[in-house]
Amino acid sequence: MPLLDRRAFGFGAIALALPAAAAARTAGAFFDVRDQGARGDGVAIDSGAINRAIAAAVKAGGGTVVVPAGRYLCFSIRLQSDITLLLSPGAVIVAADPAIHHGAYDLPEVELDEQFQDFGITHIHNSLIYADGASNIAILGHGRIEGHALDRADPGDRWHGRAGWQSPAALGVTPRVARLRDPKERAMEGRGNKAIGLRDCRNVVLRDFTILIGGHFGVMAHGVSNMVLENLTVDTDRDGIDIDCCRDVRVANCLVNAPKDDAIVIKSSYALGRKVACENITVTGCKTSGYLAGSVVDGSFRPSDYGSTDSVGVLGRIKLGTESNGGFRNIIITGCTCENTRGILIGVVDGGVLEDVTVSNIILRNPVNHPLFVHQSARLRAPAGTTVGACRRIRFDGITVSGADGRYPCGVAGIPGYDVEDVVFSEIDVTSGGGGTASDAAALPPEQPRASLEVSFMRTLPAFGFYARHARRVTLRNASFTTSRPDARPAVVFDEVTGAIVDGLASPSAVAGAVVSRTSRDIVVGIVRTA
Repeated sequence: MPLLDRRAFGFGAIALALPAAAAARTAGAFFDVRDQGARGDGVAIDSGAINRAIAAAVKAGGGTVVVPAGRYLCFSIRLQSDITLLLSPGAVIVAADPAIHHGAYDLPEVELDEQFQDFGITHIHNSLIYADGASNIAILGHGRIEGHALDRADPGDRWHGRAGWQSPAALGVTPRVARLRDPKERAMEGRGNKAIGLRDCRNVVLRDFTILIGGHFGVMAHGVSNMVLENLTVDTDRDGIDIDCCRDVRVANCLVNAPKDDAIVIKSSYALGRKVACENITVTGCKTSGYLAGSVVDGSFRPSDYGSTDSVGVLGRIKLGTESNGGFRNIIITGCTCENTRGILIGVVDGGVLEDVTVSNIILRNPVNHPLFVHQSARLRAPAGTTVGACRRIRFDGITVSGADGRYPCGVAGIPGYDVEDVVFSEIDVTSGGGGTASDAAALPPEQPRASLEVSFMRTLPAFGFYARHARRVTLRNASFTTSRPDARPAVVFDEVTGAIVDGLASPSAVAGAVVSRTSRDIVVGIVRTA
């Protein structure tokens, strides 16, 4: 059998994994990167050869670019329309370091008058692998991407809410010149900070490969539609998978370890230069964790001592709403396991409307903070004139939590004048450490209306099971809250809440004092029993 036919036989199933349009073009068309000069010895820079193989496939009308076993030291790899990048077993794409190796990553491509999100979110051309405006693309296979040389910190944001900020127009310069006046941003030129970056792409499949240390972001997707991420392993020390301003996305059966940042996060930033909703997103069958970076891939599962800026502990969570400019619609998070992470956090802080979100059939083991929380705030890191957003129609169902920190119950928190609305917690079973005191029970948590999404500023809350403040129409049905130590706090506290139903509550609190209402009204309490 000729070599090409043997390769086609080995990779023929790839067409089944691709969007139909791509499959029609790629069937039988394979391009080995070694034919373009790639060496895979971990010494030579192979990104030029890989990009030539991609260009050859594009010239042929599309195809599969095959990366055989080996270590391929690379700067930016540019994925184009109708191309599949196949990482064979034993193939490793290794991020090159501009400080050591000859070459550089592609330059940041976006110049905005104001940068409302971190530098690393704004740009994707400074990625190890990226696609910009491409359709019918895929990265497949059981190979690996290693990004130890990618940057994990960046200059942050630049907008009117920052002290001393001046617009490019006020400075009389272009947005690019204004950006590069920041020495931290100049230092990023030619450096890479993401394993995979996608912008304005359509029909995308990412499947089966591993990312070991992915820089600031393992996968960053902006404005992508019809995308599947399946069976990925991402073991990193910043964000794992970020879905931003996307629609029709399915994240399935992925294993994401991210002790120092979020594991799977859904965002609606201003990186596209306009407000774009993130909608029709499903996260299913995934597992997230906060073990020491690299210890999931090597199988040791070593603990991380990272405490984060609030000294609470590791992150590694599933989160929705870090940036919320465009809002969120139709989000489903289901069948996931979160182990040694922060809890699931949902909300809006930069305007935008979050609605119709369901979180179901989740197992949370040893969460370091609030297992389930909805938070609305008014940071408003957004264009001038942006108003406070809204959170409504959110449902948590079938959640089991064990080993929770007694200081941090589940909850809902809006801000004065802007209530979270129509939130349901049903079939919830939470076991926590307890230990709350009478002083904790009497505490009034501080208000920070301009806070970010994180709620650690509220400190120990006055309930051990569930706390709600600035909310309307909250339902707590068939919830069990138990503690491993005695706790002087009530199970449930409503603070500035209008309209709530509690029924089927089980807790070790005395039944008469299990639910406390403070400056709230229309609170209906049904069956309450001692657990």
